[in-house]
Amino acid sequence: MKDDETVVAAKLPGELLERFSEFIAEKMCLHFPRERWPELIRGVRHAAKDFGQPGAEACIHWLLSTPLTTQQIEILAGHLTVGETYFFRAPQTFEALAAEILPELIRERLNNNQRLRIWSVGCCTGEEAYSLAILASRAVPDLKHWHVTILATDINPRFLHKAEAGVFGAWSFRDAPPWLQDRYFTPRPGERHEISHAIRKMVTFFPLNLASDAYPSLLNDTNAMDLILCRNVLMYFTPAQMEKVVEKLRHCLVDGGGLVVSPNEVSQSLFSKFESVHLRNAVFYRKPLPGALEPFADVIAPVEVAAPPPPPPELPALETAHDLFDKGFYPEVLSTLGTQPSDPQAMSLMARTLANEGKLADALIWCDRAVAAAALDPVMRYLRATVLHEQGNFEEAMKTYRRALYLDHDFVLAHFALGNLCNECGHHRDARRHFRHALMALEKLPAHQVLPESEGITAGRLEEIVRTLLESGETHD
Repeated sequence: MKDDETVVAAKLPGELLERFSEFIAEKMCLHFPRERWPELIRGVRHAAKDFGQPGAEACIHWLLSTPLTTQQIEILAGHLTVGETYFFRAPQTFEALAAEILPELIRERLNNNQRLRIWSVGCCTGEEAYSLAILASRAVPDLKHWHVTILATDINPRFLHKAEAGVFGAWSFRDAPPWLQDRYFTPRPGERHEISHAIRKMVTFFPLNLASDAYPSLLNDTNAMDLILCRNVLMYFTPAQMEKVVEKLRHCLVDGGGLVVSPNEVSQSLFSKFESVHLRNAVFYRKPLPGALEPFADVIAPVEVAAPPPPPPELPALETAHDLFDKGFYPEVLSTLGTQPSDPQAMSLMARTLANEGKLADALIWCDRAVAAAALDPVMRYLRATVLHEQGNFEEAMKTYRRALYLDHDFVLAHFALGNLCNECGHHRDARRHFRHALMALEKLPAHQVLPESEGITAGRLEEIVRTLLESGETHD
């Protein structure tokens, strides 16, 4: 017998459902072909209640005729995306991460900045991100001397609120290792368990729409990633959107960084710009290095402490910046630097380019040059602070953000970034104060206005992000 959604889908005009599925693909990157229309109807029926609509068809007409806010799109996404996840889901992937991928990354960085950046895309309610944090805490030697960050993003704010709370029921632990609850969770009433503070503080949750938000970006910390997990996400996209998202994710990785997808998302054509590394329990896509690559060995050798590497060569003088063209930097930056070697705007753009590639020490040199050239420009201070933040130099980053705010008290992005940094350091009251300052400044701006230095984000979108972070932050005091 057909279920209710199948019956409703059969009664609705095919043209209407076709238009609506295209609308969903454009707004959220979610792909609902004809065979998934009953599933689409099911989600819309639930969303209709939140939107005050009497039923699925009325809700579809309303959605197609109404200019939706990002918040409304996120509400709709919450009903169309599946929150099905649990700790260490797909154990073969986590075995490959623990035995091969993470040890290799750690060995490469052991005497080279001791920095590890991981991104869980489509993190849902947080189980994958916390599983990654637990793996990293077990794999990284002398963790307190490393700067390990795990970014977890999702379009659904309800998922993020639950993930931020860090309290999980028994269903989240099905098939989990027996040691997990005893070592990393505290029992709570109602047969629930709360993640330990040490693991929680390693993860940052952030709202992100793969269809419309900017990435890589210093603003949302999606740049210079060593490892990205994007599992059971691409399968919901159209082929064209898959290609677009994969290309953007590739730009989010440092050279040699890796992308992990689900087995049913493996594709030779889709990942043609990656090197495919076949491990014992998973397929791992690696962004090629400038030179030839050797695949991971079947068995990774134990981590050894090697002699310190030689100091990096000095950056070329500004007058010879055109020489950087062959190294892949943006032509417009080089053109400006070649003709106007003391232009702080060109210096700051070069710093952004280097930071997006994970070359933070070099990026900081260009930031310092830009600050020296424009000492009263708050943007140069802000950019320098973001690089310091990413390096893990939190104290100096806070000072530099505050210097930017001294020069411009209503500098929205500086308040926003400083709020994120305060959250990361556990200063949640200070974080809320800066987020509220950001909101007050944003409310004075037209929602459609693109914010300077934001890499394309509008005032309305940042306001929605800040409100989501404030709501999530209510669990902390």
